[in-house]
Amino acid sequence: MMKQRILGRTGLNVPVLSFGASSLGSVFRNIDPNEGIRTVHAALDAGMNYIDVSPYYGLTKAETVLGHAIRTVPRQSYTLSTKVGRYGEHEFDFSRKRIQESVQQSLTRLHTDYIDMLFLHDIEFVPADIIIEEAFPTLLDLKEQGVIRFAGICGLPLTLFENVLPQIEADTIISYCHYTLNDTSLLSLLPLLEKNNVGLVNASPLAMGLLSTRGAPAWHPATERVKQVCLEAAQFCAEQGSNIAKLAVQYATANEQIPTTLVSSASVENIRNNADWLDEELDEELLSAVLRILASIHNETWPSGLSEYN
Repeated sequence: MMKQRILGRTGLNVPVLSFGASSLGSVFRNIDPNEGIRTVHAALDAGMNYIDVSPYYGLTKAETVLGHAIRTVPRQSYTLSTKVGRYGEHEFDFSRKRIQESVQQSLTRLHTDYIDMLFLHDIEFVPADIIIEEAFPTLLDLKEQGVIRFAGICGLPLTLFENVLPQIEADTIISYCHYTLNDTSLLSLLPLLEKNNVGLVNASPLAMGLLSTRGAPAWHPATERVKQVCLEAAQFCAEQGSNIAKLAVQYATANEQIPTTLVSSASVENIRNNADWLDEELDEELLSAVLRILASIHNETWPSGLSEYN
């Protein structure tokens, strides 16, 4: 069994490594739905029984593929989260009506009658008062109705959590790209989360492809300098006969204060490798060398959403 941790006040036991289903929507490469279904089953077999998805990923493709994959899996054997509010690159709608419609559509695609955790997706793209006064209260209503069990928010800038969390009763958050080999700024948020007993889901330990010998994808919003230094770190790992992805996953999951980390892939082999890495000892010497390479860009991030959050 994969090691598990408690997710804040939800009381949910989640695996230290969980499955991010964005790849099922062909957001990184075009995938065969059957390959995606096999990958979901491989993740569950490996103990990665918390799965996160969104209607935004592949414009509902990820939810559709995931729904086919879990249709025959006992519902109580996995934890499921999805999102509302973001439906395209520039399409955001956090109104009560759209949230209610969206969650019903997700339930249909996912072949379930409830969602364990529902997140407001990338809230930094709209003014905070929309989230506080309309969107989050809608989630609380859905919680009261039993449609969802827990309510949360997600986004990139850490300031959005600092601004919004004191004004809502969130059960959970998803933060991404802020607990990686090159950026550990998420640690600054931990006291606030612990004070309010908010469950933390960490995502993208590879910083959306920054930590890869292939180099960051062209669309990546990081600066060229950050991309170059991360590439140097990845190449150094390869020269030592190792894989920076392995180091990154081991590093993220080793921190007891971070309940779970989401990784995404539509490859059965990749998912099995990610799970197997947790059983191997972290190479502290290699880690120290990589952190030295990355020191010059440590905690450098990029803007996302409205200026009030950046």
